[in-house]
Amino acid sequence: MINEQLINPKSIVVVGGSNKTSKPGGNCIRNLLNGNYAGELYVVNAKEETVQGLKCYRDVRDIPPTDLAIISVPAASCLETVTILANEKQVKAFIMFTAGFGETSEDGKELEHRIVKVIDDAGASLIGPNCIGLLNRYHHSLFTLPIPEMDPFGVDMISSSGGTAIFIMESSIRRGLRFNSVWSVGNASQISVEDVLEYMDVNFNPETDSRIKLLYIESIQDPDKLLEHTASLIRKGCRIAAIKSGTSESGSRAASSHTGAMTNPDLAVEALLRKAGVVRCFSREELADAGAVFTLKELKGKNMAIVTHAGGPAVILTDALAKGGLEIPKLSDTPVADELKNKLLPGSSVSNPIDILGTGGPEHLALAIDYCEKRFENIDGIAVIFGSPGLTRVYEAYDVLDEKMRTCTKPIFPVLPSISTACEETDVFVKKGHVNFSDEVGLANMLTKILKTPAPPANSLELKDVDIPLIRRIIDNIPDSGYISSRSVQDLFRAARIPMVDEMVSDNWDVIRDFAAKIGYPVVAKIVGPVHKSDVGGVVLNIRSEEHLEIEFRRLINIPGAKAVMLQPMLSGMELFAGAKYEERFGHIVLCGLGGIFVEIFKDVASGLAPLSTEEALSMVRSLRGHKVFEGARGQKSIDESEFAKIIVRLSALLRFAVEIKELDINPLLATDKGIIAVDARIRIEK
Repeated sequence: MINEQLINPKSIVVVGGSNKTSKPGGNCIRNLLNGNYAGELYVVNAKEETVQGLKCYRDVRDIPPTDLAIISVPAASCLETVTILANEKQVKAFIMFTAGFGETSEDGKELEHRIVKVIDDAGASLIGPNCIGLLNRYHHSLFTLPIPEMDPFGVDMISSSGGTAIFIMESSIRRGLRFNSVWSVGNASQISVEDVLEYMDVNFNPETDSRIKLLYIESIQDPDKLLEHTASLIRKGCRIAAIKSGTSESGSRAASSHTGAMTNPDLAVEALLRKAGVVRCFSREELADAGAVFTLKELKGKNMAIVTHAGGPAVILTDALAKGGLEIPKLSDTPVADELKNKLLPGSSVSNPIDILGTGGPEHLALAIDYCEKRFENIDGIAVIFGSPGLTRVYEAYDVLDEKMRTCTKPIFPVLPSISTACEETDVFVKKGHVNFSDEVGLANMLTKILKTPAPPANSLELKDVDIPLIRRIIDNIPDSGYISSRSVQDLFRAARIPMVDEMVSDNWDVIRDFAAKIGYPVVAKIVGPVHKSDVGGVVLNIRSEEHLEIEFRRLINIPGAKAVMLQPMLSGMELFAGAKYEERFGHIVLCGLGGIFVEIFKDVASGLAPLSTEEALSMVRSLRGHKVFEGARGQKSIDESEFAKIIVRLSALLRFAVEIKELDINPLLATDKGIIAVDARIRIEK
């Protein structure tokens, strides 16, 4: 639980406070004093009379009743200390720097549980243990540096790791980011990352609260809570970016399907964050870039103008933006462009990038920005690259940039690369309340990520044409766990309105022969029994005669493990892929992509968390690296991405009401002239 005594305590005691600022308790007191904490501040240290000018108490029993206790004593002393403070001194909030608990041993975990029970029984809050503390505008209760500049509309950062929080602050401060709060939850014994998000969501005030949240997460304890409150905050106008570490190990789980082999913790996290609308980051620098972009006006289109006095960085930025899918529209050969060019120095270029030359001054920078803001209609945002060649100062140019960023209705992204040559000018610019991207590629990559992150859907459960009662009857009538029969797969797909090719499964030659005559040649024959058909030579394509079919039927039925032969018409088209796997705590992860080598070798798949809306499914399809194929690249016929998205949505609805399904493969889904149809599918259930 998070309470007022934790957020805005009227009194704080530092147990283990010290005159030595090299110790956590000592540095925390210094931070509290330098942060001008306005309440009563007490110190407990059995060996000192005064600590940093404050009266020092020898024992926690001697202090007055207190709101918040900061614990910086050895782990063995913590239980007794916390018990006295909670039961005798009415302490309602604790921050525990101390390590040596559940993160180190089973005995430490047991001690941690006992401490948490004391705090819970007292109705108090706990941050930690094993954390660096809590920083906000009311109190700087952490033992580390740096202390960023505080701003009520600055960044809220929540971190599982104290050390990582410090390094993220280092990167962020360098960009000019300000902070509203920093939460280091440590072992998260009582208050986790999800709990802090819940508090921020439930108590959100759009008039007074920060709208920027940066997260570093090592363990998602409650995926549903994380999803609920991040999505809710984003719908309320917040912007959130997150790093989730520890997703590279897929473990030793046996997977018997393509989907099972591909689905891993990282895809589950990707699906969760995508559904929430959270921008996924993979490094501290990316997270800081996300925070910096979030502080600026929102880019609401894809058309960028680049204003520069240095051609090289502008070309690098152009390439990076174009690679990410943004547009740098040509501006020359128009009356407006000619007008601007006549006002700039001879030799300037206005094609986009707009190059005002190395000798261009503040007045030329202002002109170029004004034309991008007011005269060029097809511009959504402006990147300004302006450094110093070491010959002149750039104060006046940065003053112009400052003024334009405050008054321009379009977002301006400043790239000021001269952090050594023009460090003084850059510092002055940043201290006026701005951010700076010293690297143009980092800016481009983050703009791409943000634009490609979909908003959280308003409604994820779409059930049109899906027969839920029939789905339940089919599942309930399947007696055992394992891979279900081809007939049951077809029945489920019909109930979910997922189109599937006509097929016959039998171990009787006469039945197979008659079905082939009915559907017409050519046909496809597949073995039924072995999980991986191709590995045992169990798939035969393009069978054009009854004689050929009989030969292959006899061969297939005699392969070890064969139970029957499946016959289908031979269809042609582009192969697609869809599948799903149940991930513990996350639910069903739905995958989609192009079939064949795209899924087998390139692993070009997108993931989503069921249930999915049409908007979410389309976003997944469009995020594929091979999405150009849907548009009919290189003479190929185009693929109806909307129809593909509908199938993904119906698949997710099927999973929502058939939770017994643990793995599902449709490979391939065939995009034919007559629509998209499932050709081969496998479903594994656990009853």
